Amino acid sequence: MTKKINRIGVMTSGGDAPGMNAAIRAVVRSCAYYNIECIGFKRGFEGIIDGDYMTLNARSVRNVINHGGTFLKSARCPEFKTKEGREKAAANLKAAKVDALILIGGDGTFRGGLALSKEHDIPVLGVPGTIDNDIFGTNFTIGYDTALNTVLGAVDKIRDTASSHNRLFFVEVMGRDAGFIALNSGIGSGAEEILIPEENLGLDRLLNSLERSRRSGKTSSIVIVSEGDKIGKNVFELAEYVKENLPYYDAKVTVLGHIQRGGSPTCFDRVLASRLCVKAVELILDGKRDIMVGTIKNKIQACELEKALKGKPSINKDLLRISDILSV
Repeated sequence: MTKKINRIGVMTSGGDAPGMNAAIRAVVRSCAYYNIECIGFKRGFEGIIDGDYMTLNARSVRNVINHGGTFLKSARCPEFKTKEGREKAAANLKAAKVDALILIGGDGTFRGGLALSKEHDIPVLGVPGTIDNDIFGTNFTIGYDTALNTVLGAVDKIRDTASSHNRLFFVEVMGRDAGFIALNSGIGSGAEEILIPEENLGLDRLLNSLERSRRSGKTSSIVIVSEGDKIGKNVFELAEYVKENLPYYDAKVTVLGHIQRGGSPTCFDRVLASRLCVKAVELILDGKRDIMVGTIKNKIQACELEKALKGKPSINKDLLRISDILSV
């Protein structure tokens, strides 16, 4: 017999992503709609260990849908990685009478939640919130679309300077293990080259491409580099290598960094967060647990957390071919 759900906890963990507030809002208002109590834990697993939470109702989340970041805050929590830390967290969840926990975050968040569920029989449900879009079981993660548009806006401005001064710009974007941001923003911004972790294109190919661009009459170029790209130790050494071998290029580096995590979420991310979190609450009320909600071909679908953690999302390699064709 499925246990009756009276109170749901919600938390955000890991790196913040635009749309997390919209996600919290959707959880809270779905709970209100179904007459379920909702509490929000501050600073992710750290807040659970500290017993730091707040009661949330429909009015608690007014005017948050358009704000970036997360009003519940986020934090890394080394203590939760220990068995003792998880025991403390479980005791606090039971003391707070939490019947199920909704986790908004990435793979590290899901891994911690799954351990909590297996060790202490606390139902958890994951909602993918990360700008990297690197979660298996969903086409899009909350925050990814906003990050893409942030990168596009920045690269468009850099392009103005590159064109004015006949310069080559290397623009590093986030993506330590996945090249989704680099690949899509590169095509969207008209970059001449795109370097991603999934494809080691090699230094010779980069030099040949830049030389070909110069001979074709281009006076400025943009190279989008994912921070996890493997053809150079880092983007600065990559730029120096190009300057040494193609001295006629005035190469500059821009690292966009954490600007990609901030800002008001796009409409796409607000709608995605709303859809995923309404479904998350409904799945919990249906007795489901230890799953992640995602979107596949614009349909909300559930994926086992273990499968989401073991799987690896694949980039669309055809986009690399398209980039080569369009960069002539």
